Amino acid sequence: MSSINLNNQNIIPSKIICIGRNYVEHIKELGNEVPDEMVVFIKPNSAISTELRSFHQEQLHFEGELCFLYQNGGFAAVGFGLDITKRNLQSKLKVKGLPWERAKSFDGSAVFSDFVAIDDVDASLSFELCIDNKVVQMGAIELMIYKPRKILAELERFITLKDGDIVMTGTPKGVGTILPDAKFSVRVFQHHREILSASWLAL
Repeated sequence: MSSINLNNQNIIPSKIICIGRNYVEHIKELGNEVPDEMVVFIKPNSAISTELRSFHQEQLHFEGELCFLYQNGGFAAVGFGLDITKRNLQSKLKVKGLPWERAKSFDGSAVFSDFVAIDDVDASLSFELCIDNKVVQMGAIELMIYKPRKILAELERFITLKDGDIVMTGTPKGVGTILPDAKFSVRVFQHHREILSASWLAL
């Protein structure tokens, strides 16, 4: 089973719950409609990887997201995740009204930073993702359609979250193709103070 790191402790998520279409500008970017209800899909534990790959049966796209670790009935830690997507395949599946798992839940489709414990999920949390030192995505709770507390309440209506599960909260505008040898670097902030950073070199 794959794991993530929290305070130098390995945590094994039973699942990754992903929220789609949670930033208005990203919805416009991909030409989608604003959903009437929260869009939810799941990645299995086998999707977790420490490697950022640019190709898996087709060229891959990145989507940067604030992520939360579930423990003791709430979100206890924050991290950053890359939702790796087969965009061409996803587009074909959407046209046919089919599920997205083949485009979203394959091995290596979830790449995470370390996680940092937090006392409260407040609106000041944000991130900045750079590729080769150029800012490509900036996300923040205040820009989300569904804020973390609303996400958790909605999820708990129909699914059991277990300690160690990860919730990915959606991506802002700026998604794009992963190119080989591109350097991805991210910083996560709370109250304008950097609380974690991470980097990956695309393979």
